[in-house]
Amino acid sequence: MKLLVIISTDEAETIYNAMRLANVGVKKGDEVSVFMLGRGVLFEQSSSEQFNVMEQVQQFDGDFYV
Repeated sequence: MKLLVIISTDEAETIYNAMRLANVGVKKGDEVSVFMLGRGVLFEQSSSEQFNVMEQVQQFDGDFYV
């Protein structure tokens, strides 16, 4: 299956959960692309101790567009 995840917020919890979904898709063998749009391009600043966005982004093994 092909999956496109569009992230347009800088809210840490939302980005974290979207990237978790993208990572699960990749692990299941799906073709996954993530596209950061608008405030989503600030994802590096959104990471927190509770929602480690950067850890999820670094685990992602699909197409990633900023």
